[in-house]
Amino acid sequence: MSESSNRNGAEALADKLSECADAIHERVVNTIKGYEGRDVPASEQAALRMLWDHELVLRQRANGLYAEAAASAVATLGEHREQLTRITGTALDKIKTIRKVGDAVGLVAALAALAGAAALGQPAPIIAALAKLRTQVTAMAA
Repeated sequence: MSESSNRNGAEALADKLSECADAIHERVVNTIKGYEGRDVPASEQAALRMLWDHELVLRQRANGLYAEAAASAVATLGEHREQLTRITGTALDKIKTIRKVGDAVGLVAALAALAGAAALGQPAPIIAALAKLRTQVTAMAA
């Protein structure tokens, strides 16, 4: 199986685990709402807590799969991988030393876009987000 299909398979599984976690969350919330402010019986509370715990585990596992797919995509970036690390480190330095919080908004937005692109696990959006982050860092240096 190719690296790309492994990545896509991990993402597909992560998507389904996230959907299951969403359904569990909705079920727990709706069950609690169904009591309309009355006390939820202890046995029901225990079951709801267990479901809530399992929801969190599913989300953690899904996030791990997304991270695995993203790491796989980052590994395929070649020369861009070094740039990614360097520019992200520069952004970190800027965030730590910036005097006016408002000046960091564009930088942090570009950094969030980069993180989102990495989570997609596809090199092209990562490279585009990297260029935007580079532009923000350069603008802050001016």
